[in-house]
Amino acid sequence: MAETVQTAVPPGYMRNASGHLVPIAQVREQDLLRDQVARELAASASAIHDQLKAFKLKALGDIADLVRIAGERYDVTMGGTKGNVSILSYDGQYKVVRAVSELISFTEELEAAKALINACIDRWSQGANANIRALVDRAFRTDTKGQIKTAAVLELLRLEIDDDEWKRAMEAIKDSIQSTGTATYVRVYERVGESDQYRAISLDLAAV
Repeated sequence: MAETVQTAVPPGYMRNASGHLVPIAQVREQDLLRDQVARELAASASAIHDQLKAFKLKALGDIADLVRIAGERYDVTMGGTKGNVSILSYDGQYKVVRAVSELISFTEELEAAKALINACIDRWSQGANANIRALVDRAFRTDTKGQIKTAAVLELLRLEIDDDEWKRAMEAIKDSIQSTGTATYVRVYERVGESDQYRAISLDLAAV
């Protein structure tokens, strides 16, 4: 499918959300102000995004080099790009962590597990099992993208329930797990005072 190429906006006009050219003189002052704020914030966000991307590339490169140099000291060849690594400043004030997490998804066998679990709950007596029902409902609830929440499903595997049907359900969950790759994260921490505790230097807008 061919991409639509927008023509340049001529002087004295603005393009609206429908793609129509509108004379600036006909655009409300509030709309002009809103457009200005949105564009300025978007430009700042884009610049911060580029800085974060550059930071991650540098951090991963520096950590990989550190791992490689450590290997060379002992005549060991290491790729330097995989595995969890923690590095601390000499005074212990800062800690940088490279964490590699496995990405997993679930096959259609998860539906069989859900059916078995629901059968267990229907068969069991009432009372405390209402809590298990809530846990199960949460585990199989999808997020805003329609994806099953992995951590919530894996929580079910930690429940110690002596029931053959439940155990079959847990086997179905295990069989449904498939690896889809890995994701690499860089996290930076700062020591809290003189304690042994560290707090993350947040790079998340919601946490700053």
